[in-house]
Amino acid sequence: MTIAWDLFTPWASLLGGALIGLAAAVLVLMNGRIAGISGILGGLLRAVPGVAGERGWRLAFLAGLIGAPLVYGLVHPLPQVQVDAGYPMLIVAGLAVGIGTRYGAGCTSGHGVCGLSRLSLRSLVATMAFMLAGFVTVFVMRHLVQ
Repeated sequence: MTIAWDLFTPWASLLGGALIGLAAAVLVLMNGRIAGISGILGGLLRAVPGVAGERGWRLAFLAGLIGAPLVYGLVHPLPQVQVDAGYPMLIVAGLAVGIGTRYGAGCTSGHGVCGLSRLSLRSLVATMAFMLAGFVTVFVMRHLVQ
């Protein structure tokens, strides 16, 4: 394994992590909601029309997730994205993640960022489980399946 030190960006990474933490804190303090992306999107898809405010904050949060990289791209070149999987693998992977978030009662952002910061034991176990599943998946895909 090699590390591309020229791509190491500790200050940008620190700022990004602080902004994620700040956004999660603001959402829970101002809205009483956890910044779990799967829950926010799922709630948007099943939000009852006419319920004041439910759709608005969810749309604003998701628009910020999509819009932030676009705004960043105006002042700094975006990194090159290379996906080494075909559409069938991406579809299967997306469905597996969706199923996992349902069984785990939350996603990486909900458990890993918000749950761990609240010292939730359930979130610690969930985070350890999806990290382990990710490690095993990468190992199997890179070393056993070729």
